[in-house]
Amino acid sequence: MAKRTSYFPELKRNWWLKHPYFKKYMAREATVLPLVFFLLCLLAGLYSLLQGAESWQGWLTFMQSPLVIAVNALAFIASLFHAWTFFQLFPRVMPLRAGGRTLPPNLMVLGQWFGVVVVMVLAAWIFMRGL
Repeated sequence: MAKRTSYFPELKRNWWLKHPYFKKYMAREATVLPLVFFLLCLLAGLYSLLQGAESWQGWLTFMQSPLVIAVNALAFIASLFHAWTFFQLFPRVMPLRAGGRTLPPNLMVLGQWFGVVVVMVLAAWIFMRGL
């Protein structure tokens, strides 16, 4: 009996640049990079809060830097893009059925954005009430 060998075609680094679908996929996956920076900023803020007032003031000064503000704005835009692509895919991946009928995809996407708005309004209300 002959020994079986597996075939592994050579895959170049820029394989994903050859098709628009993969470009969009990679752009969606790249949204994690500014979000990681945002998360690290939040963790640094929590750590500096535990260290005391001087450390907290240093963190606040760092967060007021134009570069940090720009990267955090990019993180916000990236999170909206990520949410938009997720909401568009959700009806295809997990169609919801009610009363034996599948809900229309547009209704599902609108429901998800409605949930985002409700959470944002609730968070703003809690924040404003606390001030």
